Amino acid sequence: MTRSKNPYQLPDPLVCDPSRIQNGISMELVEEYIKLHKKRKQRYRYLEMMYKGFHDIFFSPNKPNWKPDNRLVANFPRYITDTFMGYAYGNRIKKTHPDQTVLDTITAFEDANEISDHEFELLKYVCIFGHAFEYLYQDEESQTKMTAVKPDELFVVYDDTLKQRALFAVRYGYHENNSQTSSDQNLGDVYGEILTRDSIIAFDGEKKEDPQENPYGYIPVVEYRLNDERIGLFETVGGLIEEYNHVISEKANDVEAFAEAYLAILGAEVDEDNVKRIRDERVINFYGTDNASDVVVQFLTKPTADGTQENLLDRLEKQIYQISMVANISDEAYGNATSGVSLAYKLQAMSNLALGFDRKIEKSLKKRYKIFCSLATNVPDPDAWKEIVITTSRNIPNNRAEETSIAKDAEGLVSKRTQLSLLSYVDDPDTELERIQEEETKDSELIQGLFAEHDHEEVDDGEAGIEK
Repeated sequence: MTRSKNPYQLPDPLVCDPSRIQNGISMELVEEYIKLHKKRKQRYRYLEMMYKGFHDIFFSPNKPNWKPDNRLVANFPRYITDTFMGYAYGNRIKKTHPDQTVLDTITAFEDANEISDHEFELLKYVCIFGHAFEYLYQDEESQTKMTAVKPDELFVVYDDTLKQRALFAVRYGYHENNSQTSSDQNLGDVYGEILTRDSIIAFDGEKKEDPQENPYGYIPVVEYRLNDERIGLFETVGGLIEEYNHVISEKANDVEAFAEAYLAILGAEVDEDNVKRIRDERVINFYGTDNASDVVVQFLTKPTADGTQENLLDRLEKQIYQISMVANISDEAYGNATSGVSLAYKLQAMSNLALGFDRKIEKSLKKRYKIFCSLATNVPDPDAWKEIVITTSRNIPNNRAEETSIAKDAEGLVSKRTQLSLLSYVDDPDTELERIQEEETKDSELIQGLFAEHDHEEVDDGEAGIEK
């Protein structure tokens, strides 16, 4: 099975006329949108296979047995994704709130959901597929939980207005059957959930269960996007990567063919029993001379295009990193960066990409906490989410001596808080200021105590002198 050479359809929003759901969401409507969504699954499957290292070259037609047929893969998609994720979101995304009680509640919610791992995996899905979803629900103990969902398992249907307001979402899968094939035609019955603002309706096949109340008042699904077009991080360089795999595989084939060159025996007949098959044994025999001096025995090798292949591989590799906007940090140029400024210039393209993603993430995180704050059992004020401040930081090597020098030079020019924020090893400038204030207070009290003790001793000495 080989992939079509035409690009896959990008996941444009699924839209619906709101009048179609005025009397409820029928299973016919759900099945209609499931069919539309299934058309996108081939793209999701291709991108996931690319990330896992199963590229098109493994599915290309086999060559004859007598020809070298190496299938080599340079897994750029995984390198690009993991490098970008480590750089952009290797550090935990910070959330702060002016109300300490609300902040403590948010922190407890995040700890219960193992937020560092959850967000890293969620954003990795976004990088691979161009978008992904977060599904919020109440567990058996009435605690708000969330899970990351790949876009091939869930979709959202929007209205057909300019605002594209979400109408409903569907999370679905298929039952297993006894078929030995995994094609879509042999899947079992569909099952899943229909998610609306008011209710959550489970279904199995064509049967819907009774609606369950949605406690949030919002569709409990948050979409995270890498960009508005929902294009994956390495999707634009997919063709370059496939060509790189093809070229390096053919290069390996040339090396193998060179190592197993044909032996040409010219002028003397070789018994057929000693040469079973020319292609398998790589022997070519032409005879017809009785003069031993005319007999030639030599290896035949075809001309190689090693230089051309190497130039093409280098060009493809550079284009892959340039177009994906993700730096090849294993390049010697990055190791030779002598200052933070020079390193920042080399990472500028990737930094710009991360900043654009930050804006999309902040918007989605705000929606997450809007849903979380909608429950009075979580936060008394349903508008508390509006004051949440979201901060991201890049995970790059820092020159502490250089940072400290810059911070010292800023003395008197900026506030103490801004001065401390220039130091990457200070996680929270506000907390650090409080610690400094506490230390200064303790030092002041200690000095005052020493002076008081000294004054008391002088008074005691004076009184002793009077008594004498």
